[in-house]
Amino acid sequence: MEAFITSMAGVRIPRIIYGTAWKKTDTRRLVEIAIREGFRAIDTACQPKHYDEAGVGAGVTACLNLGLARRDLYLQTKFTPVSGQNPRQIPYNARASLPEQVAQSFAASLRNLQTDYLDCLILHSPLSTAEQTWALWHAFESLVDAGGVRQLGISNCYTLADIEHLCNGSRIKPAIVQNRFHAETGYDREIRGFCSQQKIVYQAFWTLTANPHVLAHATIAALASTHKRTPPQILFRYLAQAGIVPLTGTRSETHMREDLSIFEFELTVAECRAVDRIFMEKA
Repeated sequence: MEAFITSMAGVRIPRIIYGTAWKKTDTRRLVEIAIREGFRAIDTACQPKHYDEAGVGAGVTACLNLGLARRDLYLQTKFTPVSGQNPRQIPYNARASLPEQVAQSFAASLRNLQTDYLDCLILHSPLSTAEQTWALWHAFESLVDAGGVRQLGISNCYTLADIEHLCNGSRIKPAIVQNRFHAETGYDREIRGFCSQQKIVYQAFWTLTANPHVLAHATIAALASTHKRTPPQILFRYLAQAGIVPLTGTRSETHMREDLSIFEFELTVAECRAVDRIFMEKA
């Protein structure tokens, strides 16, 4: 299996992404280490409450200064609505119109990341009304039209009807859906099925943290022993073969190397079916 997947927008996306939430002052150092170890996709957000987007940019720039080209990296960030921001650290004028909030947040992201374009801009969550969500999405589409963003996505959207509505009514359809991967939502089976049909790339976060029961399952342990890998490697490899792109936020250099090495082995069809059954048990 190739370590990249191509989205409906024609954007080449690594099949595992380094996530930067909650890294705070360690963000720059960890991003630089992740890229040096081989990560080529970085996820962040223009949301100072949980992300240091400028730290991501500093880590990326340090690696670019060592000879890596910007085109070699996939950078995705998010527009976070006012409801998801720390009221004391909103990176745009909260009283501005929704399109202007998007424009200001986008400009801040370009400054923070020290880049002139984004590989993906994700709506961090739908707004409370469809009208508000559409106002934001149309502003997103304008950024694609202007050449500043290559593709669009939505996160924390757990109702299939909402995703269908966005796909059916938008001029530029979401190329990415990024959600928590956990039992409470049935692991988004219906949403993932729709994404597969529509050629939308499904990204999973909270993948290890929310699933200790999966990592501890006897089936995973047996596969880890068979392949001489760790349980997280087995889970990440299974997800990659299922067409899911997981985020990993590890702070460990060893775990970074292990996460990237999931493309060095393959699970059989029978082994994948065995892992499927674990998720059926817990959904």
